[in-house]
Amino acid sequence: MTSHTVKHPFPDDFVWGAATSSYQIEGAVDADGRGTSIWDTLCRQPGAIEDASSGAIACDHYHRWRQDVATMAELGLQAYRFSIAWPRIQPTGRGEVVAAGLDFYDRLVDELLRVGITPFPTLYHWDLPQPLEDEGGWSHRGTAEAFVDYARRVGERLGDRVRHWVTHNEPWCAAVLGYETGEHAPGIKDGPRAMAARHHLLLSHGWAVRALREVVPEAVLGITLNLVPSFAASPSPADRDAFRSLDGSFNRWFLDPLYGMGYPADVIADRQALGHLPPGPLPFVAEGDLQAIAEPTDYLGLNLYSRAVLRSDAVAEADNAPRTVQVAPADEHTDMGWEVYPKGITQLLVRVHQCYAPAALYITECGAAYDDGPGADGEVHDARRVAFFDGYLRAAQEAIELDVPLKGFLAWSLLDNFEWAYGYTKRFGLVHVDYETQRRTIKQSGRWYRDVIERNGL
Repeated sequence: MTSHTVKHPFPDDFVWGAATSSYQIEGAVDADGRGTSIWDTLCRQPGAIEDASSGAIACDHYHRWRQDVATMAELGLQAYRFSIAWPRIQPTGRGEVVAAGLDFYDRLVDELLRVGITPFPTLYHWDLPQPLEDEGGWSHRGTAEAFVDYARRVGERLGDRVRHWVTHNEPWCAAVLGYETGEHAPGIKDGPRAMAARHHLLLSHGWAVRALREVVPEAVLGITLNLVPSFAASPSPADRDAFRSLDGSFNRWFLDPLYGMGYPADVIADRQALGHLPPGPLPFVAEGDLQAIAEPTDYLGLNLYSRAVLRSDAVAEADNAPRTVQVAPADEHTDMGWEVYPKGITQLLVRVHQCYAPAALYITECGAAYDDGPGADGEVHDARRVAFFDGYLRAAQEAIELDVPLKGFLAWSLLDNFEWAYGYTKRFGLVHVDYETQRRTIKQSGRWYRDVIERNGL
């Protein structure tokens, strides 16, 4: 295809890919010495998962990985972000590795490279070995220490072929949903423990960056955050404070320390008022921790889906200023209940670039849940997902035109999969999975994405 046919081209070196995570697709939870993860444990608790399911089988990717890599090649993917299951490598979270676990990822990396796809592994996407949780999990400093040993061992095995690494996926989710609200594994509701978990996740990232640089000198290293473009619903002081609070806890708490600014004082004050932090210095921060968290990285990964419009519940609606920021109607939300708001990508990318100046940015996840299945013709016609991607990619392109160093886009997700507390009730995939037969069907959105990649533009 000649370049003049592409009305909206991306930079020549832009990277196109897709993403998954280990517990959501691999299955085979008892295979080849894999240990128990906190998600195996949570899924056994009645009521924890919407459809009472688990990732025990999921997409059976552990056995069908060759087929899935062939599908990636058919889609024209240039990069594949997957996660490594810590319990497959160290069943207890410590000690000697299980050879079969590393062998699996060894084969996967080799096959990706054979078909011309860049491996983009994430070291932690929430499947903590249960024995580490029994010792306190991410609220315990020892888990951060164990993570560094795990990262080093994986780097030693795969680093001769893998350059691009993600340390953690969405530490906000791991800490807040896992230890504060209890919606995710390990299912704990304890504000003080969640604050400690936030810190130890970030600390383990910084330590792991140092360790990986030692064993993989050419590594391209980063972390992935789920950030939310946020807006006050009105100019009222109450709504502005609601925005400040959420933006601080969700966005700035992670961005600020990663870029050498320490933890935001206003969020510390908020959490002290809630009783989640004691007065005075943060008890879990030791000397040198903040310097370690701010270890320089090569890029920042962002997982972008929707926005938040903050309306204070501290005052009666009649006493608050008129709403000036409107949320879209229900039919403009995905099956997750998330508003489709492409402009938020542009706004957030520009903000991160201007305020923190990462060396490079990748959109490491972006996608939409819609329950579209095969029609009478056997095809999956998911026009809403196509429209979602089209709008969000145009917003990403606008950010590039505003000088944001955005280097790639990794769609979520390659496959329909186990969607955490929602079980199998939400489908994000470019590829439809029939969970009874494990049949894969490339959706309309997958074919559309393949065409975008082929022409490097819209």
